[in-house]
Amino acid sequence: MGPYTGGMNALPADASLLQIEPTDPRAALTACVKLMAAECGLAVSAITSAEPFAGLAEHLEQHIDAGHLRGLDWYTKERAEGAADVHNLHPTARSIISVGLNYWPGRTETTGKPDDGVLRGRISRYAWGRDYHRVIKRRLKHLHARLEEHVGHPVEARTLIDTARVVDRAIAARSGLGWFGKNACIITPGFGSWLLLGEMVVDIDLVPDAPMDKDCGRCTICINRCPTGAIVAPYTIDAPTCISFLTIEERGPIPHDLRPRMQDWVYGCDVCQETCPYTGNATIADDPELIPGSIDNAYPSLHWLLRMTNEEFGAVYFGTPVPRTKRRGLARNAAIAIGNTGSEADVPILIEALRTHDEPLVRGHVAWALGRLGDRDARAAVERAWSTDPDEAVRTEAALALEAPARTV
Repeated sequence: MGPYTGGMNALPADASLLQIEPTDPRAALTACVKLMAAECGLAVSAITSAEPFAGLAEHLEQHIDAGHLRGLDWYTKERAEGAADVHNLHPTARSIISVGLNYWPGRTETTGKPDDGVLRGRISRYAWGRDYHRVIKRRLKHLHARLEEHVGHPVEARTLIDTARVVDRAIAARSGLGWFGKNACIITPGFGSWLLLGEMVVDIDLVPDAPMDKDCGRCTICINRCPTGAIVAPYTIDAPTCISFLTIEERGPIPHDLRPRMQDWVYGCDVCQETCPYTGNATIADDPELIPGSIDNAYPSLHWLLRMTNEEFGAVYFGTPVPRTKRRGLARNAAIAIGNTGSEADVPILIEALRTHDEPLVRGHVAWALGRLGDRDARAAVERAWSTDPDEAVRTEAALALEAPARTV
């Protein structure tokens, strides 16, 4: 067969068995890079040039001006300008290798909450296993070593996984790894949006792939199903109202009007991806590093989250993405989830937390949850907090909880 130089860039697991007959050295090296990426455990790879991304800075600045990134104070216009050109990070860059790590575990019929009588929350699938930043970085380093061995000389390279001043999705789209869905995720044939993205910027000249000429057509399912209405327009996410932002990035109290719409999510949200028609054709991942170490890494007990100590939090979640939200953030989110999905049977654990939890932020959200469940014992506990809690914010939450109507359970 001829050299692999473009089109759909996902390669089969046995990519090393493909026979490549190069017609020019640059194309042969490009094909070899993709084969090695597959052998390094990266489900899909594609190439784009290191040329600046035209219009990207202006696009990002428009999002900032519209307030869609409020709360992400670190995302400044200066950062947006720098994101448009990888040479700001890697002056000798000539090509960008865009890669994706498949993390789709299968549909909820087989990977959903267990029916074990325990009130549980949900963690976004990407955070079930090991921290993907570390996983992708390690595999890209392996790819870098393989590449240097293949070309026979040092290759200047920089690995980028979600944290550097680049836009991973813009790189993935221009490289042909996938196309932008209306939920702002990259959609890749055979994988849907269930790919974790990373890049390696290199100082060697590779054949760039063409962007995919595909889109979502008239489908708006993800927009219609977003629990908080955070997809305010096609391809536009209002970060401060997105459940992923609220459960992970928001460090303070969650706005009252959004709490009931957060359902049982305690870390991230998968709704816009779950409802995407392309999920039906997604390849199930078979990656031991992305498998949850315990049920609490995927569907944690909400009671346990309220009671967990710092030591227990670290023991279960160290090495995964979850510590980003911190123990108090996860417990806060658990209180909201109980208020949304619990019953009068959960009132005693909430009363205990309102009385004894060491974090005022958590106690305030527990008061809200008790107000939602609204039986006599719940109201009495909230009244005590309103009059005796040492934290003013908790007393304010308690006062609001006493005024709010209870949820119909």
